[in-house]
Amino acid sequence: MRTLIEALNKQFDGIDKRQRELIGVVSADMLFWTPISQSDTLITMSVGGGVLRSASMVEQAFLGLTRRLWDDPFEWTLPEKLSTSGAITGYLDEVVDTRQRGLAFLVSDDDLSRTLPAPEILKPILQVLIEAIARSENYLGRAAAVARML
Repeated sequence: MRTLIEALNKQFDGIDKRQRELIGVVSADMLFWTPISQSDTLITMSVGGGVLRSASMVEQAFLGLTRRLWDDPFEWTLPEKLSTSGAITGYLDEVVDTRQRGLAFLVSDDDLSRTLPAPEILKPILQVLIEAIARSENYLGRAAAVARML
């Protein structure tokens, strides 16, 4: 039975939908407009930056589950590389593919209780996915706040 897996997938689908909506409502010249700079993360928040970070949290979780690759995708999600709405949408498509492959890896809800090194301590897969949703939603909320300022 995959009841919990499907519920998690719906959460990730909702995040993806809102990421795409935010990218769609911001003009190209305002995509990386920043009202503030967050010195604690060294990431300047903008709609584009928030959406990229939101998506990268999902990608990191599923690359960790499927390939044990827990590196922060920050290096390949820099605004310099993904500077247009089209490029960001292409990246969001890649994240969806990564997520779908990761969810296909889970046969039943019982798999969610399996533990894995994530990356340093053992965690149940369910915890990894819930934490990814929380981090992704956090960045998405920041992006939405900047979009409202525009």
